[in-house]
Amino acid sequence: MFEEENAQWGLVHALVLDGKGGARSIARTELDELQLQPQESLWLHWDRSHPQTQTWLRKSSGLSEFACDLLLEENTRPRLLPLPDAELLLFLRGINLNPGAEPEDMVSVRIFASASRVISLRLRPLRATDELLVQLADGKGPKTASELILYMAQYLTNKVQDLVSDLSEIVDAEEEKLDADERYTPEHGSILQIRRRAAGLKRFLSPQRDIFGQLTRIKLPWFVDDDADYWNELNNSLTRYLEELELTRERVGLVLETEDRRLSVRMNRTMYRFGIITGIFLPMSFLTGLLGINVGGIPFSSNPYGFLIACLMMVTVAVGQWWLFRRLRWV
Repeated sequence: MFEEENAQWGLVHALVLDGKGGARSIARTELDELQLQPQESLWLHWDRSHPQTQTWLRKSSGLSEFACDLLLEENTRPRLLPLPDAELLLFLRGINLNPGAEPEDMVSVRIFASASRVISLRLRPLRATDELLVQLADGKGPKTASELILYMAQYLTNKVQDLVSDLSEIVDAEEEKLDADERYTPEHGSILQIRRRAAGLKRFLSPQRDIFGQLTRIKLPWFVDDDADYWNELNNSLTRYLEELELTRERVGLVLETEDRRLSVRMNRTMYRFGIITGIFLPMSFLTGLLGINVGGIPFSSNPYGFLIACLMMVTVAVGQWWLFRRLRWV
């Protein structure tokens, strides 16, 4: 019921974290009169494209005009911006897992966070928030605002791992096929698409790794003591995925290079064979042309075995050429 009412306002969901890993849902109309207990935190997740979202953010959220402008920007990249009063803005990107979408067409989540309140905005649905809702429903979710943004970053990063593993497995399969069959030809379109995906993911996720590195060093009073360790682990994980993406690009290049080398070898071998055949038949063509001249005095023209003798001469020339080519190690 609350979700249907909230959707009319552009509010995807509104949850009060109980500080124990669970949460309760509230309606949009309860926000103005809401009183949080000391251990509770508020999480508001909005649809950024909804007009009511922009109205509430600028008029009722209590955020500065500067923060609202950044949260509602059309295009942005991963960034971390500390604000006065121990607040911060955090923009993150994730893999687009929506039906019909390309994974490298990244989705973004824009977060305002303070000691007891988290406001997040998205343009397209996020699997990370869906998984967070499941964890909160089971009573195993984040307990504080700092843990909430940490959980969200962790789920976004985990989706990167799945896609990186899938790309690596595809390249593994192509390499195995090339090793097993010399005549195998990889599909260039699909191989190049893997390379483009790896390059696009690396481009979009590299700034996010830097954000995780900054979060390991930032010290806010409402951060949990061991948050820095978890942010550092996320930084290391994303660094590993970026290295894997770079390795995938290089391996795709090696696959294409191997295929080009094999094509070149086959082409050279074919041209070499054509050259040998041409070299053998060229003298024979000369003999047949010479003997076919319609003038008197052609050798063996009056001999009943003349044709057989001419054929033997050409066979002899061919055998002699083959012996010479073998001697010269051309064949």
